Amino acid sequence: MALDLFRKDEKKELLSLSDEQLIARYAQTHDIEIIGILYERYTHLLFSVCYKYLANDADAEDTVMLVFEKLFVLLKKSEIQNFKSWIYTITKNECLMHLRHKKSGVRIIEENLKKLDGEIMESAEVNHLLSVTEGEQRIRYLETAITGLSSEQKQCIELFYLNEKSYREVEQITGYTYNEVKSHIQNGKRNLKQLMERMDRYE
Repeated sequence: MALDLFRKDEKKELLSLSDEQLIARYAQTHDIEIIGILYERYTHLLFSVCYKYLANDADAEDTVMLVFEKLFVLLKKSEIQNFKSWIYTITKNECLMHLRHKKSGVRIIEENLKKLDGEIMESAEVNHLLSVTEGEQRIRYLETAITGLSSEQKQCIELFYLNEKSYREVEQITGYTYNEVKSHIQNGKRNLKQLMERMDRYE
């Protein structure tokens, strides 16, 4: 009982401290409850910041959690004059980094789709003859066509081309034999070509 009262008094004292006083206390004690108090004070504000940049609830929540996880280390070694301004900057930078990584991932997938399209057209040079708009349209067609494959072909095509896995890696991930992977990819490419030709006809 006495211990509970002591903890309540300690919590009450912590809650009365300013952000900067809490940080100074954390640098001395590494008391994780201090991070919890800062979380309660700023989680709503930081979620709003993240949502403004990421426009997605799940991504915003994940980024807020990531920021507070980093505080356990950052607050031990950072000299912070204005915590609110400092954590706002940290959060904004995390959001921008998340967007850069996302954009980079999308760009890689676009490039891999172009390579696959080149193989389906049986000549990469044909792609160079297309206008930018026509090239983008073909990529959109290809994305749609992939969804029309059987689940086995779709999985193997996506792993091999979009995720840049080797035949052996696709074999390990899917549980298919090497020959089954090879067959699903070859048949998938043939079906993609037919699906895309059909879309071209009905455009």
